[in-house]
Amino acid sequence: MTTATASYRQYCPISRALDLLGERWSLLILRDLLVGTTRFNDLARGLPGLSRTLLAKRLRQFERAGLIEKIGGRYLLTEAGHELEPILFGLGAWGARWTFGEPDPDELDADLLVWWMHTRVDTSSFPGLRQVLAVRFTDDPRRYWIVVERGAPSVCVTDPGYPVDVTIRSDVGSLYQVWLGRIPVLHALRTGRLEFTGPPALTRRMPTVLRLSPVAPYSDSRPELSSISA
Repeated sequence: MTTATASYRQYCPISRALDLLGERWSLLILRDLLVGTTRFNDLARGLPGLSRTLLAKRLRQFERAGLIEKIGGRYLLTEAGHELEPILFGLGAWGARWTFGEPDPDELDADLLVWWMHTRVDTSSFPGLRQVLAVRFTDDPRRYWIVVERGAPSVCVTDPGYPVDVTIRSDVGSLYQVWLGRIPVLHALRTGRLEFTGPPALTRRMPTVLRLSPVAPYSDSRPELSSISA
């Protein structure tokens, strides 16, 4: 299975695994594959610091190692790839408990946050075949729209021209922490760090429409969060 150019050259299963998975960006690419991203352009969009050349190289390595298969332009995890899920999310649980404090300013990327969020919205409880969520940041002038057409979400950075159902308003850091489970949604609403505006029949559904990050349950289990949500 070893395909990386550099090797620890130790006959040990941990060493062999790190030969394949220990290179820069490898685990984050696998994270996105595990949460359902399958197309090259979508992987690139969700990993903005990664060059497309290096992404292609890593995907080839994973394919040769039997972690993924490329079928019809989609990268699909094999059995070996899926078996990495408890390992990777176990790492996330450890990170949430021991390393996940307040965000650094250079970790806050509004573009990336909205991109992540759009893959998790569930507007099936909203009426009509098209739903539009506007995202407005109090500390970033850029404007975003999440448009869901017949269940398929996309992100617009220019006005799509459709009526907005609900506007999500927050500062970038607070919305990151809400989406990642560090701040409970209801607490953020009560304290004014998050606001939903629109028809009450729709805004009251937003805590379930805005499904949180797959790693949110690990952040939510941190002991200090129990006092925040109380």
